[in-house]
Amino acid sequence: MNIPDLLSSMYSNIVPFVILLSILVFVHELGHFLVARMCGVRVEVFSIGFGKKILSYKKGDTVYCISLIPLGGYVKMFGEQNGDAIPESERSVSYTHKTVGQRIAIVLAGPLMNLFFAVVVFGGISYFGELTRSARIAEVKEGSVAEKAGLLANDKIISVDGVAVRSYEEFLNAISKKQNENAFLVVQQDGQAERTLSAPILSKNNPNVFSSTKHVGEIDGVLSYAKGSIVAIKMDSLAYRWGLRTGDEIAKIDGNKATTWSSLNILTDGNAHEVELASNKKVQVPAHTPVQNLAVLGIEEPDLYLGEVVPGSPAAKAEILAYDKILAINSEPISSWDSVLNTIKSYDGKEALTVTLLREGTEVVKKVTPAVTSQMTPQGKEDRRYTIGIVPIVNYTQPELTTVSEGSIFAAIAKGAKRSYDISAMTLISFVRMFQGEVSTKNIGGIISIGKAAKDSYEMGIQPYLVIMGVLSISLFILNLLPIPVLDGGHLVFYIIEAIKGSPLSMQKMQMAHQVGFVLLMGLMVLALFNDVTRFIFKS
Repeated sequence: MNIPDLLSSMYSNIVPFVILLSILVFVHELGHFLVARMCGVRVEVFSIGFGKKILSYKKGDTVYCISLIPLGGYVKMFGEQNGDAIPESERSVSYTHKTVGQRIAIVLAGPLMNLFFAVVVFGGISYFGELTRSARIAEVKEGSVAEKAGLLANDKIISVDGVAVRSYEEFLNAISKKQNENAFLVVQQDGQAERTLSAPILSKNNPNVFSSTKHVGEIDGVLSYAKGSIVAIKMDSLAYRWGLRTGDEIAKIDGNKATTWSSLNILTDGNAHEVELASNKKVQVPAHTPVQNLAVLGIEEPDLYLGEVVPGSPAAKAEILAYDKILAINSEPISSWDSVLNTIKSYDGKEALTVTLLREGTEVVKKVTPAVTSQMTPQGKEDRRYTIGIVPIVNYTQPELTTVSEGSIFAAIAKGAKRSYDISAMTLISFVRMFQGEVSTKNIGGIISIGKAAKDSYEMGIQPYLVIMGVLSISLFILNLLPIPVLDGGHLVFYIIEAIKGSPLSMQKMQMAHQVGFVLLMGLMVLALFNDVTRFIFKS
């Protein structure tokens, strides 16, 4: 790697992480610093980073500096150690000699500053405009309650029971307030008049195990995502002769956007069309006899076609290939991808599975012996089950996005506070779920995870970067309040005990507690580092 490439790599991988961490550390230490000064404590050093000072500036009693190792920071206060021999004349500026209430305030200020910073970050995003999913229904299931109520694919939700809806999140929040009731929805198709309809709102268990809300609202038949325009093509069919192939993604038909499965139905009308693929290749569809559905043309959904076969997996060893279609397993016909997963997952560990495939119009049979693998579920649980290393062609469209901004700074800050509360609750619940064994400890990440999140979000844009910054600021707020000695929360426990009993704990007890806390903290850091290494460096 030449020097320009090396510098570019360092910038893209390291700089976003250093900037993010430095800001969060500065905010945290600034909280300690400001309240310490308000309480009359002399602050000797305010440092971003640890180790050797590389930049420093002294003003008054305080040295402000940036140190070599950018993995934290500290505020050094005069008289901070109980063992310091503080003369009577200096006790008015000594941290140790402040009241227990003042020391609690100083310690608590750091974590609270991180929480306040998150509120400001999320509030700022809300005020200047947040890019989020629009309040548009992707698809409606045929024969469902939603369809009977009059909802259509591509309907934009204007309001729910008279309350304006600007995003999909607001739509979900609105119907969650109407669980087990009917709600009046105002909807609109592009270019058409608004329609008012009534739909029953069901109550279902919240799939997000980290949420404090146990139940959410749902309109039966409203699908989260629309099927995309990736096609599977039968051999020797009309579509095959036109030049379409399995895995092609249709982007436009006759110059019009065609990114959903339903938008492909125009090809059945018998007229000539020009089809443009996502690869920019153009396919001419000649005039033909009108047909009832796409299947007659040889166009089918790619649900059971393989998009990828994992190298070195049981499927790869059995010579199963990408774009193979799964027809049957152990002579049982397969009609959905869920059937594939459930059949493989329920493997008894004895005889190999017999998988019948369709490959370029010809049936082939392969013997595959599943292997046990460990995977993380969307709910954060570790799922050990049999797999063979196959991935289907994913065929869903990206949802429409819109920018939502609050009209006033007060509304924006209120929204920022609400979001900070929700994330704080989710973080605390994740710890509880972890202790209950419902969430795997493999979800704990360390420096490498933070670095990757910083890099990825930075590359996506300023808003995702700020969101990650806000989320991590809340993580620091909660982590530092854990009742572990050496963390702010541990010091708070000591001071609360001192306030109750009227005198501080003995030095011996505090030293023992600090040793235990240090071991616990090191154990947590080792676990986080181990997870990072196995997740990003030695991943299979």
